[in-house]
Amino acid sequence: MRIIVERALRQNWERLFSYALRLSGNRDGAADLLQSCATKALAAAPPEEGERIRAWLFAILRNTWIDEHRRGVTGALAAEEAPEDESWRHDDRLIAAITVRQALERLDPLHREIVELVDLAGFRYGEAADILGVPVGTVMSRLSRARLSLLNAIEGGAIRPFAARQRKRASNT
Repeated sequence: MRIIVERALRQNWERLFSYALRLSGNRDGAADLLQSCATKALAAAPPEEGERIRAWLFAILRNTWIDEHRRGVTGALAAEEAPEDESWRHDDRLIAAITVRQALERLDPLHREIVELVDLAGFRYGEAADILGVPVGTVMSRLSRARLSLLNAIEGGAIRPFAARQRKRASNT
């Protein structure tokens, strides 16, 4: 069983680190958080279904962060920084990434968490529901509200979902 967990940790290390970075707000905190997660995962029995191990690892990571956050171990949010592997340039993709990260920081923690799990980490609704310990319907409704909140945070409330704009245009013609 330990080999299964080690393989799953290796396969998901970058995504786990990315999620830990978003939770902790800084690289050192993310590294510590991921180390604690790996230690706990290696000491526990993984789920029997191979497909659920990824969600199980993310749940361990999230629960570790919650435990540390409650104890006040997590550090202050780090200043926004460009990815290390890219030099700063006026690149639309990089500007968009920074804009989204800053908007995510302004979201309610429940909204931020669901966007991070589903949209950024790529979990299916059922997997996110397992990680968060809520029904799938709750994940779907939180995600819908979270995406609208994210759009509002990016554009200061001046943007509307595409479908709403289409309906408005159709009614004006």
